[in-house]
Amino acid sequence: MRLVIQRVKSSKVNVDNKVVGEIGPGLFVLLGIGEGDIPDSVDALVHKLVKLRVLDDGKGKMNLSIKDVGGEILVVSQFTLYADTSAGNRPSFIKAAKPDVARPLYELFVQKLREEGVKVATGSFGEYMQIESLADGPVTILLEVENR
Repeated sequence: MRLVIQRVKSSKVNVDNKVVGEIGPGLFVLLGIGEGDIPDSVDALVHKLVKLRVLDDGKGKMNLSIKDVGGEILVVSQFTLYADTSAGNRPSFIKAAKPDVARPLYELFVQKLREEGVKVATGSFGEYMQIESLADGPVTILLEVENR
C-alpha cells in the first residue's frame, strides 16, 4: 500500500462538475492499493499518517501532526501509484489491486481515519476526477508499507 501525502492550504475533488470532497488546511492523500494488500496494511498506514509531524508549529518547523492541529484529510484512491514503467513507454498497472479488492481497503482506510477523530473527505472511487489543491510548503511525503 502506498500513500502520497501533500500538505495543503485547501483541496477539492470534482466529479462531473460537482464537488464531491473538499477540505481546508490539512493533508491531501493519494492512496494506492497493490495486489496482495491486506487490512493490517491499512492499520499501519493510518497510525503513521495521523502521527506524521509535517504540519507547521508556528515557528516554521514541521513539528505537528494532523491530530495536533485539528486538520482535515482528503483521500483519493489512485491505482496509478502502482504503475510499472520498466518495459516500454506505456505504464502497466498489473501490480495494482483489482477494484473489487481495492474498494473495501480504501473504505476501511477512510473509516479508520475517522475513528482516529480526523475529519475526512474523499474522492469518488473509480470515477474520473478533477482535483484542485493549493500546496503548502510544498511538502510532499511518500509512505509505503509492505503486506503484513
